[in-house]
Amino acid sequence: MRRAGFAVAAAVVLLAGCTAAPEDAPVPSPPPPQAGVQTAERVMQVTEVHEATGMTLLEGPTFGADGDLYLVDVTAPPGGAKVIRVDVEAKTSESVYTDDVSALTSAQIGPEDGRLYVTDYLGGAVLSMSEEGSDVEKVFTGPVNGVPMQPDDLSFGPDGSLYITDAAGAQAPYWEPTGRVIRVDSQSGSATVLADELPSPNGIAFSPEQDALWVSLNTGNRVDRLTLTPGGDEVATAYPAIYASAGIGQVDSIAVDSAGNLYVGLHGRPEILVYDDEGQLLTTVTIPDEDAGGLSSATNIAIAPGTSTAYATVSGTAGGYLYSFEALAEGIQQSNGG
Repeated sequence: MRRAGFAVAAAVVLLAGCTAAPEDAPVPSPPPPQAGVQTAERVMQVTEVHEATGMTLLEGPTFGADGDLYLVDVTAPPGGAKVIRVDVEAKTSESVYTDDVSALTSAQIGPEDGRLYVTDYLGGAVLSMSEEGSDVEKVFTGPVNGVPMQPDDLSFGPDGSLYITDAAGAQAPYWEPTGRVIRVDSQSGSATVLADELPSPNGIAFSPEQDALWVSLNTGNRVDRLTLTPGGDEVATAYPAIYASAGIGQVDSIAVDSAGNLYVGLHGRPEILVYDDEGQLLTTVTIPDEDAGGLSSATNIAIAPGTSTAYATVSGTAGGYLYSFEALAEGIQQSNGG
């Protein structure tokens, strides 16, 4: 069938070449630009594989008011460094928070209070703390509508409300779409289910104008676009916007720059897919070939606010690393963790 198809296509091309086009025929549009490839540079190693858990997985890069970059290690064992502060200029790091029970999966600085907000996947909660890792508060905890939470990423809405991905379905059986998007009201603290029956939602980020909400679906390998009602507590429209060609990888966290471009991290493949706000793939960010051994995921991205310098968390059996690359536009709140 393919040979027949090629033969028909060739005949059409031949006939087209032999037929004179009328003088007023429209000029055909140029083909869409080919997506480029950018190779990120290694900044530093941050973590080694933990003997207790057999792995390390860095996530949630977010810049604090002090200019330092804050990361979480999802698989850090009890007593291990669960929130890590990195000086990207000096290439040094230090632990600022640990506990015996959590599995922290993302981080973001609150736009109103400047505190560090982290999601606890195991505890079904969102915590906030100072940049020193002290004064820890439980901001939110499930269940929601009687169903336990598995919070993965978070984003702040225009009024300070929290928008959280409930990543149910991230573990077997993968084919059951049981994930949700949850909104936690900034005033009352009440939780509302905005969307459900989703294939393990992971990344979540608002557009620069905060008129659209992007949600990546880890086991669906797609990114959905949601618009909300004026109060932000109901979905007005929702549809799949991007189907990622991630191969053996799975879409993970999302960052959005000042031009509206989406940076989609991958789990299971050390790459970042960069799309414009219409879903066109613009760039694939990779790591150097010589670094690829032992690094299997590039799950999260932060762009330093007011600059185009981006940082990605890259992890695998070789450890947890920080890489940098040039973003396509400047960093804003929506590209600073989550």
